[in-house]
Amino acid sequence: MPRAQPHRPQASRRSRWVMALAALVLVVATVLAMWPHRPLPLRLAPGAAVVDVDIAPGMAAGAIAQALHDAGVEVPVTVLQLWLRWSGRARELKAGAYEIAPGTTPAQLLDKLVRGEQALRRVTLVEGWTVRDVVRTLRRAEDLVDDLPPGDDPVTLAHVLGLPSGHAEGWFFPDTYIYPKRGRASAVLRQASAAMQERLTAAWAQRAPDLPLRSPDEALILASLIEKETGHDADRALIAGVFVNRLRIGMRLQTDPSVIYGLGEAFDGNLRRRDLIADTPYNTYTRAGLPPTPIAMPGWASLLAAVQPARTPALYFVARGDGTSAFSRTLDEHNRAVRRYQLQR
Repeated sequence: MPRAQPHRPQASRRSRWVMALAALVLVVATVLAMWPHRPLPLRLAPGAAVVDVDIAPGMAAGAIAQALHDAGVEVPVTVLQLWLRWSGRARELKAGAYEIAPGTTPAQLLDKLVRGEQALRRVTLVEGWTVRDVVRTLRRAEDLVDDLPPGDDPVTLAHVLGLPSGHAEGWFFPDTYIYPKRGRASAVLRQASAAMQERLTAAWAQRAPDLPLRSPDEALILASLIEKETGHDADRALIAGVFVNRLRIGMRLQTDPSVIYGLGEAFDGNLRRRDLIADTPYNTYTRAGLPPTPIAMPGWASLLAAVQPARTPALYFVARGDGTSAFSRTLDEHNRAVRRYQLQR
C-alpha cells in the first residue's frame, strides 16, 4: 500500500509564520533597544525652554509616570510606567523639582531622577545687609516661593522661623545658598541661620581669654558693628580693639551705624546732631554698652575680629575716606584726624 505524502504546503505556511514572528520579535527588540536612547517628545509651554516636573516624596512609578506625562513628556503613561519598572530602578527615584530639556532621552531622564539632579537656583546674601535687605532679595530671587510673613519685621520673622534669639537681625550668615527650583524662602533662611550659628560657635571657641563679652550673642552684636564700620580687612581687629577698650572702661561706643539702625526708615541718608542726641535703644551716644541686637549680618572676618580684637591703646577712629580708618589714643588726636579726614572733605 503506498505511503501518504507529507502535506508540504501546510508546513511551508507554518515556516513562513515562524519567520514572520521572528522578524517581528527582532523589530520589537530593536525598537525597545533603541527607544531608551532616542530623545523624548516634549510639549513645551509657550516661551518655555524646558519641561518642569515636580516629583513628590513617596510617589510610586505609576504616579511618577503620570506626573511626567502631565508635565509635557508626550509618551503614553503606560509606556513610561513600564519603562520605569522594567529598568529595575523605580524605587531609587528621588523626589524634587526637575527640568527636562529637549534632546533628553529616557535613559538620561532615568539617570537624572535616580541621582536626584534637581533644577537648582542660587541666591547671595551679602555682608552688612539687614533683615530688610535679605527679605527684599529673597522676594526677588528666581523661582523661589515667598512663604515669609508680610513685611520684614525681625521679631516676627524670628518667631516664624523659630529662632531662639527672638530677633532675626544679624542671625543669617552672608553666603551664596543653593535651593531647588520652586523652593521656599523660609528654607533658605533656616539654612543661613544654621550657618551663622555654626560660624558663631566656631568663633566663640577661639575668643581671647580676657574678652569683656558675656556670650556668643554679644560677640555677634559686636561683630555686626565692626561689619558696618569698615570693609577694610586690616582695620577690623583694630576697630574691635577700640570697641573692647571702651567696653572695659565703661565708655560709650558712639558708633554711627547703630544710631542709623535705630532710626529705621526715618533715616534719610544724612545723620544730624539731633539724631545723635535722640535716645533710642540703639543710640550708642546716649547709652553705654552694646546695642540690644545685631544691626546687620557680619561675615566671618568680623566675627573673628570681635573675639580676637587687636591689642591697641586707641580709643577713637575715623574714616579716612578711602576705605581705611585713622586710629587715635586721645581726644585731641582724634579731633585733629576728624578735621583732616572729615571736615576738609
